[in-house]
Amino acid sequence: MAHPRIDRNSLSFKPLAARKDKVFIERDHVPVTAEPRALSEPAKGVIEETAKRIVQARDAGKARILAFGAHTIKNGLSPVLIKLIEDGWISHLATNGAGIIHDWEFAFQGHSSEDVRANVARGEFGTWEETGFYINLAIVAGAYRGLGYGESVGALVEHDGLDVPSVDELLSEIHANAKTDPLQASAAADLLAKVQEFDLQPGRLEVKHAFKQYGLQAAAYRLDVPFTSHPMIGHDIIYVHPMNHGAAIGRAAQRDFLSFAHSVSQLDGGVYLSVGSAVMSPMIFEKSLSMAQNLAIQRGEHIDDHLIIVVDLAESHWDWSQGEPPMDNPDYYLRYNKTFNRMGGQMRYVTADNRDFLLALLGKLEKP
Repeated sequence: MAHPRIDRNSLSFKPLAARKDKVFIERDHVPVTAEPRALSEPAKGVIEETAKRIVQARDAGKARILAFGAHTIKNGLSPVLIKLIEDGWISHLATNGAGIIHDWEFAFQGHSSEDVRANVARGEFGTWEETGFYINLAIVAGAYRGLGYGESVGALVEHDGLDVPSVDELLSEIHANAKTDPLQASAAADLLAKVQEFDLQPGRLEVKHAFKQYGLQAAAYRLDVPFTSHPMIGHDIIYVHPMNHGAAIGRAAQRDFLSFAHSVSQLDGGVYLSVGSAVMSPMIFEKSLSMAQNLAIQRGEHIDDHLIIVVDLAESHWDWSQGEPPMDNPDYYLRYNKTFNRMGGQMRYVTADNRDFLLALLGKLEKP
């Protein structure tokens, strides 16, 4: 029996410009020349070790992966992350769905971060037309073109818009590929559904991004650095908008997961940074490393020489090199540390703000 579902088409949406935001990227961004605030001596030691290993990994062509939570973007750190990929220190970026949204909103209008408490009470949280419409359309169109989630949004920003195929073109592709390439036929059908639902006209759809210089996804797309998104259905405000299409989300996010797993397969001799991501980063990493080990073992190899750096604000008083703490120790419930400690290689935990850690790391890499 089909259970009733809420009708997103009945929702009232407002223009994004009408939203009162808390973070303005021109005012609040962190320049690459900013100084980190005081860090502990253990943190400084880990940063020095990390920088040396990143240099070695870059010289050897090994993976240097940075996975981060949305606050890294919301805290205005995109200039620092852009510098890290421009100079080749980081070879893969990964974030969650909220990180994608904040980065796009900054590039599009220069501000982000709404008042959740007040807007939920008004029934307005997430009901913003441009964010829901353009990000979802970028993903549906990108999935049709074989792009991943982050890559699709990066292309939208970098190109200041996207191309909409005609109904006839999409129908032709569906019929031509139904037997020989059903996945591509399905992707074309996903896009066709939204083209027809919203009566999109074929041709160029211009979407100006006035603050593109702050767009991390655009920079990654421009530099051909993988920027993958690892969302969960219903976690992000784009699921509120009727342009949202679950099949396209899944198609693009699956490509991103497999791209992430490929980078993890290149991690022997490399570095993995998990900055402010207590759930997404450890969960995708453990599955990816297991797949990578599976393939490596078939080749008679094993991934062991990797350094994992975990950064978060929570205090940890346990020496993780000694294994896991007992269950009566509060550190046992720092789940992300426990997960990463099981992943082989070497793990270091740093109690620090993402701003200070990333600025200090960049400074050490640029001026060893």
